[in-house]
Amino acid sequence: MESAIKTVVTTFLSSTRGKESLEGGAFQKLVKKQFGGMMEDANCSSAVKEMQQGLDADHDGKVSFQEYLTLIGYLANSVSERKAGANANAS
Repeated sequence: MESAIKTVVTTFLSSTRGKESLEGGAFQKLVKKQFGGMMEDANCSSAVKEMQQGLDADHDGKVSFQEYLTLIGYLANSVSERKAGANANAS
């Protein structure tokens, strides 16, 4: 668990390149590279832009670390639901 948390943090920090938040292009690149296998629309720039706008709680046009964690939480919940559904179907 500790290494997963460190990976989440270092991935965000390396994607921001020293800035506090992810701007449009950096967010698109992060989603495509890191979540392409989990998200159907990761390669669709308009879908990723719409996702970015949905995450942007303070409407500054950027994704902060807290807003990025919202995405991580959503993805983790989605994986959990799929696994729970698969286990229920296997029973």
